[in-house]
Order: sequence, then structure tokens, then C-alpha cells
Amino acid sequence: MGPAQKPNVCRQLSRRALGFFSRDAGVVQRTNLGILRALVCQESTKFKNVWTTHSKSPIAYERGRIYFDNYRCCVSSVASEPRKLYEMPKCSKSEKIEDALLWECPVGEMLPNPSDYKSSLIALTAHNWLFRISATTGKVLEKIYLASYCKFRYLSWDTPQEVIAVKSAQNKGSVLARQAGIQQPVLLYLAVFHVLPFSLIGILEINKKIFGNVTDATLSHGILIVMYSSGLVRLYSFQAITEQAKNGIQEMECCSLESDWIYFHPDASGRIIHVGPNQVKVLKLNEVENNSAQHQISEDFVILANREKNKNENLPTVTASGRVVKRTFNLLDDDPEQETFKIVDYEDELDLLSVVAVTQIDAEGKAHLDFHCNEYGTLLKSIPLVESWDVTYSHEVYFDRDLVLHIEQKPSRVFSCYVYQMVCDPGEEETTNRSCEKE
Repeated sequence: MGPAQKPNVCRQLSRRALGFFSRDAGVVQRTNLGILRALVCQESTKFKNVWTTHSKSPIAYERGRIYFDNYRCCVSSVASEPRKLYEMPKCSKSEKIEDALLWECPVGEMLPNPSDYKSSLIALTAHNWLFRISATTGKVLEKIYLASYCKFRYLSWDTPQEVIAVKSAQNKGSVLARQAGIQQPVLLYLAVFHVLPFSLIGILEINKKIFGNVTDATLSHGILIVMYSSGLVRLYSFQAITEQAKNGIQEMECCSLESDWIYFHPDASGRIIHVGPNQVKVLKLNEVENNSAQHQISEDFVILANREKNKNENLPTVTASGRVVKRTFNLLDDDPEQETFKIVDYEDELDLLSVVAVTQIDAEGKAHLDFHCNEYGTLLKSIPLVESWDVTYSHEVYFDRDLVLHIEQKPSRVFSCYVYQMVCDPGEEETTNRSCEKE
């Protein structure tokens, strides 16, 4: 017989929260997550790359499940080795899933069907169908056709677990129209649905004649967020917030090739996260003093990239006559040789902001994942990612309890998935396990 395997701290806490230990039931969940947060952030804790896999199709992640082959194959990421949960039948290219969201059963609501009490995947297909698929079996539970006049491509939550926004691809117009200088007035469409069952709330047309020279738009918590190439962001509400919000226009002072992005904080605090290449601003909506009908946006805290203060470089140039001339220039804020923010996310159970920062060193980029206090923005821990980071390709990083997962796209459409799991110092982990069992 081999050596006895040490109990996994995260699994022990989950079992305890579900009532596997005497007189605990679910009331200690918050305490358990506090313990786990302390373990995650302590100095001796490391995150070890436990397995890596590669695929010719995009890889996605949702709540402990890794999806391959356009969501057709589902694998559990909880185990130290991949374990297949289900595999859907092969389908044509037009039927493939392009984007998906995980829907979880609402608490305290009576639902029409027994299957509705289990998690399901809300999936958008290439031929504009919206599916609801069982997250455990892959069976199609519900489907609805969207439209034929545009190509819908992206899914996001407007109200988490209640209302979804389906965004179309941007309308570039035909080649002949572009050559003739004819611009399409409609940039994109946003279709808004209640879930369970799917019911249409409305379709928003993002028209340049109304919004101006807009570059992108999204919907979050009932607020329409419209972005412009200059770094300008406008916030609109369907409840006439345009007539009642001060500082409703936010501008990120940066000079970069990539645009900044803004969205409502997922912690339901009503705060707003505004991300630029070198700073993350957490903003809050406050009532105007002596006027409860008006709100204003103020700064809660800011996370800054670790950069040298002086970005100017003086390059001497020698003229034909031998005179030395100094030439000064400014680097772009998203210059790859400077630390640049690429991804900002929120771990709701541990109440931590996770920020991915990347720096290009010589021929390759190096990235690290930072954990910040969600209340004050204080840096609590930094985790280096072992694999190199190519800034020319797309990346996704997820932090979920004791797991960090990095999905990247490589040349020739090869996708890689790197899974890291939390590893505590053996002495400290043993002490923690003993103390948990005694309680």
C-alpha cells in the first residue's frame, strides 16, 4: 500500500459546510470561506500547475467545469486529473456553440419542472439559436430562435442569474459600401431576455446617429454602457438616469492602442469597475446630498500598475555636423515592456479581486495574478504564472476558490489550458487540518 493521501483542505471545508460533520449544517459556510481565504492569501501558500492540456478548438471554463470542442465535451476541473462529465453528439459548423453562461437554480423560488432545480448552460449557437442545456447531462432543455437580420455572438448577464444580454457582432457593412465610404448607422444589436423560461424583454439598436461615433456597447444591471475610441464612456439607464446622474460620463486618462473597459462590480454593491492598461478604478454611486433623486459617481479606490515614474526616454541623435540632439518621446500606456493590466475578475466566495498583470521581457511575456482586498484594494498576494504570455493572442484567467485556470490561444489555432491548485506548506496544512477536525 502506498502512503495515505492527506485530506484536501478545500474539500474538507465544503463537506463540513454541507453538514457532513456533526451539528454544523450549512451555517458555518461563511466561517469556512474565511478560513479558506486566509489559507489562499498566506505567504507559504503556493499554486502548483497540476495538469495542462491542448486543443484545436476554443476552451472555456464555468464553475469547476472545463469545456472543449465548442462546449461539446465537459470535463471536471476539481480533481487533480481531468474527468469527463459528458460529451454531446457531433454537430455541423452552423450548430456549434459560440458562447455560453452557467445558470444556477435561484434560491426560494418554485420552478415548473424538476430539471429546473439543477444547473444549466445557456448557450448561443452559430446559427442564432439560444439553448438551455443541462450542465450535468448535456441534454437540451429549452431553445428559442433569435433573428435572421444580424449575427448574434456574445452572451453576458444583465442581472446575474435572471436577465441575459445577447450581443450581435459589429456591423462592418459590405466591402463595396466601405469602398464607397458608406458607413452603416447601426453598430450592433442587444437582445435582452428573462431566463427560465426564455422571454424577450426587448432588442436595443446601437445606432451611431443617436449615440455618436460609438465603438462598443454592453448592458449591465439595467445600465447601457457605451464606449468610444477616445476613452470616453457614457452610462445610460432606462429609468431616465441621464437626466438624474452626475459624473455619468467617465474618462480614463490614458494613451493606448486597446480601449479601456467598464462594468458593474459583480459583488452587487452597486460599484463600478473601470479598467485601463495601468490602473483599475473602483467607483461608487452615491446619492447627492440633500437630493435623493440624484446620484453621483465617486472614486472608492484605485489599483495602479507597478511602473517606473518616468516614462520619457531621451534618445541622442547626432546630426551631419556632429551636433547632438536629444529626442524625447512618451511610451503608450499599454506598451508591452511596461506592466499592463489584462484581466480583472472577482471571486465572490472569498471576496477577492483578481488582477492579471503582464510585462514583456525580451522575447516573451511574463504574467502574475494578484489578489486584492475587495473592500479597500489592498494587495494581499501575488502568484506568478509559469508559462509565458504572448500578448498578441487572447487569454482568459479564472480564480475559483483553491484553483487558478489559464486558457490561452496559440499560433495555428491551438488552445492550451493550464490548471493550478493551491498547495500549502506541509507543516501548516497538517496543523490546519487537525484544528478543523477538532472544532
